[in-house]
Amino acid sequence: MLGFGGQGKGLAVVAILLGLSAPASASDEAVLYASLGDTTRSPIGWVEFCADNPGECRGGASQPRDIVMSQAAWRDLLRVNRWVNETVKPMTDMDHWGVIEKWSLPTDGYGDCEDYVLLKRKVLIDAGWPREALLITVVRDKKGEGHAVLTVKTDKGEFILDNQNENVVAWTETGYRFVKRQSQSDPNVWVSLGDSRPAVATASAHEH
Repeated sequence: MLGFGGQGKGLAVVAILLGLSAPASASDEAVLYASLGDTTRSPIGWVEFCADNPGECRGGASQPRDIVMSQAAWRDLLRVNRWVNETVKPMTDMDHWGVIEKWSLPTDGYGDCEDYVLLKRKVLIDAGWPREALLITVVRDKKGEGHAVLTVKTDKGEFILDNQNENVVAWTETGYRFVKRQSQSDPNVWVSLGDSRPAVATASAHEH
């Protein structure tokens, strides 16, 4: 397994090793998306993660930005999704930390679904992708259990990076019910996506 090194520098090097290219910026004429729903409580574990990793949660209002989906950008998404899925080994938070829910960057090589998401988001941001287009999302999987994925907003639609799928697919192809996600305009604001039942992203990571 490729070592992560330091939590900051090591993960930044990953972007270089993967040969990621910075995606083209969306044009100024890009449509600004209206709020998808009412603001809602952040997922359990997010506030504590931000307290431990303030650099990952720098927010403040900004303009929504979508990725221009080029062939290079698509290859980057596939590469990051598969690399993280293959590199991080699945482990529940209870086995890992002795608690039901804890969000963390998987710097020791182990994590559950939200930890995969945090690493994918960080690798892409370190490679120059706009955080406004990389939205941590809480869903209910096909078993009705809480699960976390990364939504990538593009000019060709919204695509999902998922530790339970080596492929990158459109959100409509996941079979999931979408509960809440980060706002494009502020990563520390979460918006409801329609399923009002409370969800905790504690689903076990996919076994490879």
